[in-house]
Amino acid sequence: MNDEALLRYSRQIMLDAIDIEGQERLLAGHALVVGAGGLGSPVALYLAAAGMGRLTLADDDEVELSNLQRQIAHGMADIGRPKAESARDAGLALNPDCEIRALTSRLDGEALRAAVAQADVVLDCTDRFSSRYAVNEACRHAGVPLVSGAAIRFSGQLAVFDPRDPQSPCYACLYPPGEGGDEELRCAENGVVAPLVGLIGCFQALEAIKLVSGAGSVHRGLSTFDGLTGQWRHFKVPRDPDCPVCHG
Repeated sequence: MNDEALLRYSRQIMLDAIDIEGQERLLAGHALVVGAGGLGSPVALYLAAAGMGRLTLADDDEVELSNLQRQIAHGMADIGRPKAESARDAGLALNPDCEIRALTSRLDGEALRAAVAQADVVLDCTDRFSSRYAVNEACRHAGVPLVSGAAIRFSGQLAVFDPRDPQSPCYACLYPPGEGGDEELRCAENGVVAPLVGLIGCFQALEAIKLVSGAGSVHRGLSTFDGLTGQWRHFKVPRDPDCPVCHG
């Protein structure tokens, strides 16, 4: 790191859990962020600001006026632009030294597997069960940690799935395929309070920073947040011996 980088990241470097070694690991790290909307916006901004060396932002959607209530990486001038490109530009405005790649086509199949395999950590910021299952399976196959977040109405949740840990479950252990809906849980149909996605997205970014820098311990289980009462709850999530992804 040069003097400018030492100054930029000084408030993290002075933390014993990160120090120069952890910051250097961040600068050499690569995070794949799937979804550049409500959750992906704070994830992208905080990871860029914190010094994640490479970010790949994947989203095939375009910015709409209704997004601006909560998707803070985008502004009025971005309406009609691809979200991945808008979020990339917002991240680069914070930290031009961060290498940010925008993927504006849907990431699935072999393209998804290839993108996951190149990352050190994957952050699922999507709002569809079908996408979450696909990202989970790709992470399990590649052995890459997955930080999963969700937010709807006043409720949020976060879980980290680390296939490098033989005791860690995967997303399909928590939500077995065929037992959940898809479109009915999207913000477009159910609404979401603006700061909630920021809260969960920041939680996701924090876990990604810990995973890449080596700071602290990885979040285990499922954490849920009730925005109407301000209460957090934590649940243990064991591996499912019948999970088609873990044991398929």
